[in-house]
Amino acid sequence: MKQIPRLSNELVDVQRVLKFSLPVLRAGLVLPLKPTQDEANPVAVCDENAWPWELLDDCRRMFGAEPSPVLVPKEALLTALNQVFDMASASAEQMLEDMGSDDLSRELEEVGDLLESEDDAPVIRLVNTLISQALKERASDIHIEPFETRLLVRFRIDGVLHTIVHPPKGVQAAITSRIKVMAGLDIAEKRHPQDGRFRVKIAGREVDVRVSLLPTAHGERVVMRLLDRGSAMLTLPQLGMSPPQLKNMQEVITSPHGIVLVTGPTGSGKSTTLYAGLMEVDRKNRNVMTIEDPIEYQVEGVGQMQVQPKIGVTFAAGLRSILRQDPDIVMIGEIRDLETAEIAIQASLTGHLVFATLHTNDALSAILRLQDMGLEPYLVASSLIMVQAQRLVRRLCPHCRQQRPVTAEDWKRLEVNQDDFSGITHIYDARGCDLCMDTGYAGRIAIYEMARISDAMRTAIHEGKGLPTMRRIAKQEHMITLRQDVARHVAAGVTSIEEVLRVTMEDVVATEP
Repeated sequence: MKQIPRLSNELVDVQRVLKFSLPVLRAGLVLPLKPTQDEANPVAVCDENAWPWELLDDCRRMFGAEPSPVLVPKEALLTALNQVFDMASASAEQMLEDMGSDDLSRELEEVGDLLESEDDAPVIRLVNTLISQALKERASDIHIEPFETRLLVRFRIDGVLHTIVHPPKGVQAAITSRIKVMAGLDIAEKRHPQDGRFRVKIAGREVDVRVSLLPTAHGERVVMRLLDRGSAMLTLPQLGMSPPQLKNMQEVITSPHGIVLVTGPTGSGKSTTLYAGLMEVDRKNRNVMTIEDPIEYQVEGVGQMQVQPKIGVTFAAGLRSILRQDPDIVMIGEIRDLETAEIAIQASLTGHLVFATLHTNDALSAILRLQDMGLEPYLVASSLIMVQAQRLVRRLCPHCRQQRPVTAEDWKRLEVNQDDFSGITHIYDARGCDLCMDTGYAGRIAIYEMARISDAMRTAIHEGKGLPTMRRIAKQEHMITLRQDVARHVAAGVTSIEEVLRVTMEDVVATEP
């Protein structure tokens, strides 16, 4: 029997595949392939000892001839099968056009009670299509926004919102009710904000969805955050750090005690960085525990605890319990209040290594943020070992990026020394094409700003010095700022100067009054 070690999309007969339903093919593990010179009707199977006879009979009737089974690995068959159906799935806009907005609105209006709307097939298909399309287009969030006379659906892709579809206003209540049912929320409650979550499986991929509903003047606004559980965790070397930055991170995660803070706005990849750090630590000989909201990835050898405020399990309460479990390393999903910060400081001072995130604009601002929470400067100075800020910048689309000569003004805008990039004569700007939704960008990369807490910095913190003094010390110690770090990506043609200026702040080094 013929065997194929690797199954590429070019070998799959998409038209024949789509004549079957995905559940049927997944259950039978059969995939029609394109005819070749040797085989007129090849069909991929993965177990030569257990033929899916019923499906092969269906193939025989469809082809009008005997199918020829070809042995392929099971993982390759499932991957190819999911990709075919994923590419063939209709967009929400196409679905509304095919169904007809008037027909959809009229059909929903016939359902007098919104409590019954979760069983309405058009709504179920529309919500499922939105989630499926968002996953296919790499969206991190789905926004369903009601206005006076219209309804708007937008996806956040690579950190930027894009308008996807305008469903008829008449389906607003039914869509909201359907999402509430999926998230286990109260569909009769429309006056108070609600939060929930649910899990769906799309083309074999498990996706966690966090739901937030907020009452507005024209109805409830819905935001769904998507987390693909099937995506692989990145390791530290895969994060794109420069060699000095990677060396810094690898050194601090092997420290016996202290606090490592990762800062940045929501959606800047902080959790990804912390998970990558946890993958590097010695989990075999050290007790590693986390408290998170939510648990985004399951890490082998790590005890992970979910925050549950409804039953009193807050970050502070959970952290106290974790410290009674004799941990060596603790990861805190986010330091939100003084109580959590104090426990983290105490843990670091009693021999624990603590990883945590904090929302600040740059690395050094995290130090002042801890002090503003109410922590004494001497406690911050004695416990911190490194503060890191990060951002995600969009990659230029490789199909349409536009080359141009680099100028001295370009390097000035990036706040870097032109002599450091003397060999670079051209950089790239965004243009836009069909493959990148006319944005000029596709995908994102991370940029970093790391501040190791030196003796000089520790003294400045202890003495209560302000941000200008700490920035001056950091500059003397050759700290690379966000803009300076991203310059290497601009020089390599990975991103544009405009994108850098969009996500980073100007680095101002002032003097202490």
